[in-house]
Amino acid sequence: MPAYQALYRRYRPQRFSDVRGQPHVTKALLNSVKEGRVAHAYLFSGPRGTGKTSTARILAMALNCQAPVDGEPDGTCPSCVAIRNGSSMDVLELDAASNRKLDEMRDLLSRVALGTPGRWKVYIIDEVHQLTSDAASALLKTLEEPPGHVVFVLATTDPQRVLPTILSRTQHFEFHLFPVEVLSGLLEEVNEKAGLQLPPEILQMAVRRGRGSARDALSALDQLASAGEADDQADSIGEVVAALGERDVGAALRAVAQGMAGGLDPRRLGSELVEHLRNAFLASQAPSLVQLPGTLTATLAEQANQLGLPLLVRAMELIGQALVEMRDSVDARVTLEVALIRCASPGADHSAAALLERIERLERKTAGDRQSTGTELAEERGKPVSTPAGPPNGGPASQPGAPGAGPAQARAALGAFLRGGPSQAGGSSPRGEQPGGPAPVAPASVAPAPAAQAPAAQAPAAERPPTHPGPGASPGPSSPPGAGTSEPPGLPDRDQLTMAWGDAVLAQLPKTARVYLANGRWVETNDGAAVLALPDRGLLDRAANFIGVAQQALTAHFGRPIPLRFSLDTGAEPPAVAPQPATETYDLEALAEVAPIPEVPIEQRLLQAFPGALFQE
Repeated sequence: MPAYQALYRRYRPQRFSDVRGQPHVTKALLNSVKEGRVAHAYLFSGPRGTGKTSTARILAMALNCQAPVDGEPDGTCPSCVAIRNGSSMDVLELDAASNRKLDEMRDLLSRVALGTPGRWKVYIIDEVHQLTSDAASALLKTLEEPPGHVVFVLATTDPQRVLPTILSRTQHFEFHLFPVEVLSGLLEEVNEKAGLQLPPEILQMAVRRGRGSARDALSALDQLASAGEADDQADSIGEVVAALGERDVGAALRAVAQGMAGGLDPRRLGSELVEHLRNAFLASQAPSLVQLPGTLTATLAEQANQLGLPLLVRAMELIGQALVEMRDSVDARVTLEVALIRCASPGADHSAAALLERIERLERKTAGDRQSTGTELAEERGKPVSTPAGPPNGGPASQPGAPGAGPAQARAALGAFLRGGPSQAGGSSPRGEQPGGPAPVAPASVAPAPAAQAPAAQAPAAERPPTHPGPGASPGPSSPPGAGTSEPPGLPDRDQLTMAWGDAVLAQLPKTARVYLANGRWVETNDGAAVLALPDRGLLDRAANFIGVAQQALTAHFGRPIPLRFSLDTGAEPPAVAPQPATETYDLEALAEVAPIPEVPIEQRLLQAFPGALFQE
């Protein structure tokens, strides 16, 4: 019984036309043989299993063939048969990994000038990058000026390690990994010629294991044909990835245990995971670069969407780092499991990437909660649930505070702080005008809105609450902040007023009005009017000059009349003068017309700017 020959040896290409996936190499070599312009030295570089040695043998057969056809060897002459069987004296193959020293190279070069039966003497040196520096230096002179009948073909998987002086003396051809379509066609042809009768799913499995290498794919096909069934270990990889997407540490560890029980080494499992995650990343960002069938590409894209880009990138980094650490690890499995725990549980990882992932998840959750909270609030008030339209004048839409999320004052202060507006406690700097934002309202000289502008549907003119009497008059007693009893229909609540005030309304006011109104806070909507509390009586008296302007801005923002009333905030400390941004300029003549703001000590300003701070002598 003859010895079995592996598929990758049995179906090695014998002609230039049989070489798949490397037309840029085979076309150049075929033309050089056909036209008699053969170089004295070639360098073939590329990943393993891409046809470097096979192409070198075909070149040797074409140079010594007794009856070539358009540069192709006929494959039947004695020279071609001897080269194919490895018994030709015209072709000498040398493995530089095992013959890498100076003495061995000298022995090789001493026989270069000797003649052989064929027209050409071809030296094929594999893994030439593993030659020692002395051996490579000894090769240089002969490689530059070999005898006329000698051709050197150097092959390497790492051209960066080849001496530049050798590279300069050769014609360099780079071999590429095979696309999925090329490998699939090759395996289907071998499956038919060898009579294996394997189903398409096994062929696709061999293609995945080949990863662009024809030799690896044929070796995998040979193994699967011997097993008679698919022992695909991608199930364990897929379960680990699914567990990462669900942030389930226990499921990830169980998937690792399942893979280990199926014979996967921790290092191989880790490398398979990195390769799978990379393909998922490419499937979501650049599907054309995925070397897998289209159906698998779609599945990988779904997994990438489930994982999210931050976790996907962080998982590749952590598992890749674990593979490096496994070289010196006491237990490689523990190293891999720790990396998976850090991937599935961001709380166990304190790196910047993990923190960014947690922030992104919180942002997505907050956006979903805010949308659901707005829907529930509208249902509780008996209003139809619809998508809110943008407010007039291009201002941002206000959102009510979520019930149950804490005191309304804290929610409003947090919203104003995040948006850069003044907080409820006062003391924040007013926001400047935004480029392309709403046009400012009339200047500060506009008189307060007359009582006739208030809606008649709210209350008769005699019963409407009077506005602030103006400078010099004593304001009436105000209720404590947050003590509103009823909220008339049609008026926004305190949270809506606070968010709209900090987001858009305050920026529309004239600069002189903002100086006095920026320190106020909304305390209630009561008795048919919105109440803005000011922390100082002097500010209260001066702010009365701008009540009309503020009322017009609120009415324009909410699209309905908003009656406005000022009151004294007895529970607040005297505010600090809000510093203006450096880019803002003020009308000094307009500022000179109003009374100056009482001076506040610098210590008090610092304490208001940094709550909880203490002065030390």
